[in-house]
Amino acid sequence: MKAIFATNQTTINSSNPAEQVANAIPSYSLIKKKELAKRLSVSTRTIDEWVRKRMIPYLHISPRFYLYDYDAVLASLRKQYQVDSQT
Repeated sequence: MKAIFATNQTTINSSNPAEQVANAIPSYSLIKKKELAKRLSVSTRTIDEWVRKRMIPYLHISPRFYLYDYDAVLASLRKQYQVDSQT
């Protein structure tokens, strides 16, 4: 499964072309499996299982390389396990 991350694009009126370009490019915090596992306090094998079961979104770069958007993964896990955030 290859994931495509989409965002809501907004138009910002600015006279500075560099600022317009910077605002048009979506900013994602794509991280590797090891970093994701560290942030979620799980093993990298657990991440592999979630990918295999298609429980979390990921970006398939090559056969052995995946990237993850931390916020999208967190939202997916919250939805999957129906966990309400108290923060």
